[in-house]
Amino acid sequence: MWILGKTLSQRNMKMKKGWNRLYDDLAWLWPIWEDVEEYRSESELFAKLINKYAKIKVRTLLDMGCGGGKNVFHLKRHFAVMGIDRSRAMLSNAKKQNPDCDFHLGDMRKFDLKRQFDSVFINDAITYMTTKKDLLMVFNTAHKHLRPGGVMITYPDECKEKFEQNETNIWTSEADDMNITFIENQYDPNPKDDTFETTFIYLIRKNGKLRIEHDFHLCGLFTMNTWKKSLKQAGFEVHQEEGDEDTGGLPVFACTRPIPNR
Repeated sequence: MWILGKTLSQRNMKMKKGWNRLYDDLAWLWPIWEDVEEYRSESELFAKLINKYAKIKVRTLLDMGCGGGKNVFHLKRHFAVMGIDRSRAMLSNAKKQNPDCDFHLGDMRKFDLKRQFDSVFINDAITYMTTKKDLLMVFNTAHKHLRPGGVMITYPDECKEKFEQNETNIWTSEADDMNITFIENQYDPNPKDDTFETTFIYLIRKNGKLRIEHDFHLCGLFTMNTWKKSLKQAGFEVHQEEGDEDTGGLPVFACTRPIPNR
């Protein structure tokens, strides 16, 4: 990847400071990113699938990688929700959005709350798992925190079979005296590995004055077979549901933790 005439590897140390800024110094952009109502339909779909496949009464839900809490805002209408995320800045957003819910700081690959939930939800935070080992660690953690008979919902943001090289999306949001244009570009420099790059450019105008910020994210890219294999290896019974426009047309996995034979 070329940036100002230099490759990413040549500027690796400097660029590291520009990675994942949406979850750090630019986390204040998240409430403006999309209105919370944009998350309603997908959250209702996930709640419906949880109740469809659960073998127990579902009262509690753990949102792993809850981010700024926009899904939590809708899911809490159905369940008592707890969220966990590794970004302090995003947890602050989530708490402001959902002051009635509990949130904890933790790495979704290895945290341990020492309790179980009736359901577990993993949204797009899982796209930051860049190795098969990390992907399996997340599913193992979810399995450990899920009560037998409960359901874990997840889906891939991208997969190798449907990845569109150099896909670019642009949208604009407004808040008070601010107008922000978000530019997102996805690119896979090496189709033989399990990662792709997402680059964001933020055109921030406050009272008409322009400020430009950039942001770089390294994401995981796996085959659907890898997803299914990892879920089964973690101990889940895997049910695949057809996705919709909210999931980018990719399938949703509703995964139950088996109830042990007595």
